[in-house]
Amino acid sequence: MPNKGRSVKRRDGQEEEEEVVPVKQMKVVNSSAPLRFDSPHDFFQSLMDPVGLDEFFQHYWEQKPLVLHRSDPDLASYYGSLFQLSDLKQLCARGLRYATDLNVCRCVDGKKKVLNKAGKVKFSQLKKDLEERKGTIQLHQPQRFKDELWRIQERLESFFGSLVGSNVYITPQASQGLPPHYDDVEVLILQLEGQKHWRLYQPTVPLAREYSLEPEDRIGPPTHDFILQPGDLLYFPRGTIHQADTPAGVEHSTHLTLSTYQNTSWGDFMLDVIPGCVFDRMSRDREMRSGLPRNLLTAPSLGPDINKRMCAFLRRLADGLERDDHELRSTAMKRDFISHRLPPYLLDQAQLEPAGKPPSLEDTVCIRFKEHLLLTVEPSQDRTDEATELVVFVLHSLKNKRETHMMGTSDEDEEEEEEEEVVSQGLRFPWSHLAALKQLLCGDRVSAAQLQLRQDEDKAGLLLGLWSEGLLQVCQTP
Repeated sequence: MPNKGRSVKRRDGQEEEEEVVPVKQMKVVNSSAPLRFDSPHDFFQSLMDPVGLDEFFQHYWEQKPLVLHRSDPDLASYYGSLFQLSDLKQLCARGLRYATDLNVCRCVDGKKKVLNKAGKVKFSQLKKDLEERKGTIQLHQPQRFKDELWRIQERLESFFGSLVGSNVYITPQASQGLPPHYDDVEVLILQLEGQKHWRLYQPTVPLAREYSLEPEDRIGPPTHDFILQPGDLLYFPRGTIHQADTPAGVEHSTHLTLSTYQNTSWGDFMLDVIPGCVFDRMSRDREMRSGLPRNLLTAPSLGPDINKRMCAFLRRLADGLERDDHELRSTAMKRDFISHRLPPYLLDQAQLEPAGKPPSLEDTVCIRFKEHLLLTVEPSQDRTDEATELVVFVLHSLKNKRETHMMGTSDEDEEEEEEEEVVSQGLRFPWSHLAALKQLLCGDRVSAAQLQLRQDEDKAGLLLGLWSEGLLQVCQTP
């Protein structure tokens, strides 16, 4: 990102004018973590222990809060290593900035009061704001700086297939940072230092799609009232009204908020896939290709006849999906996820380069970084006189920038990304290569000669393209 003042748009829709200065990462990795990182499934199960995943998703996910009091010294020690107040001193020396990287705020009379200064953050000022002004420090996306948080969130993004953001909150004793509110994300709270007193309330908007404050005189009594200790975990669904404070006598409290499933509903999925369904249906439905009534777009209102016509088209579209067993095509949601998620957790970037020798048709091959790769089928954007054809894109996150994960982009950056997206995020292949690509993604080891393509030159081209991008390697002989 260019180091100049500009309007920065976050995923919460807010804009901030701020100079962006990259901050170096803190290379600290806990190799003896009490969590299991072997696979995304194993990691999430170890994170939620002793609650099993079946129980969690059947009884809690998107339904009700879950509080896990652990009393586990090893887990408490590990949580404490993820981020501490002392870590801020090192980060401030490396270039943190107000608003962009952190906020200082306090809940006063049920309202959020922002205590930010301008420009770069000084740790001495943060300490004063924490101790004298009772301000809460909110650090945005600490996975940009701490390797162990990168590892945690990379596993979570692979498990959920959805972006995972985070914030660290450090609140002094007898103080509260934010007023009662609800969020548009599923939330996991990890208590890192001290104690945090939480109150949760019945949602006024279940599974909310936006952030909102809720006055205390409207939310009624809390459904949950408890204190988290280091090593404890809290989950609650989007829309859950909540507020938290640090009790008196506790020097300060530090917790990590992990958030996911923003704009990942069935409604969002329908907005993504229905345009492709209409596109396909139009090719064989003459009535859908017939013209609109004259001046329909300039009419002050559309009227009931138009609604009826639209309902008829939608019924035919639904009937066609059921009858033809049509495969839905997600494009926008897939591209948003793969282009903004974390890259694979690697400290040695050389591991992302092509591995081993180039593949030949005599080899057995396998996909690398499978959790960071996906396929989309999209209409070709080539401007030709021929009929529009479908093409396959192999998208991946190997080249994503951890330093900007979940930090939003400026309008200028978005325009540049749209132009460079195909080049920077993956490879394009003819639609005829789709079966072979699925074969590679679904199998652990695939004989190159057995790829589902007619021509050997197509097989060789596919393999070389994936290998050159670092996505494929020749398997070792068992």
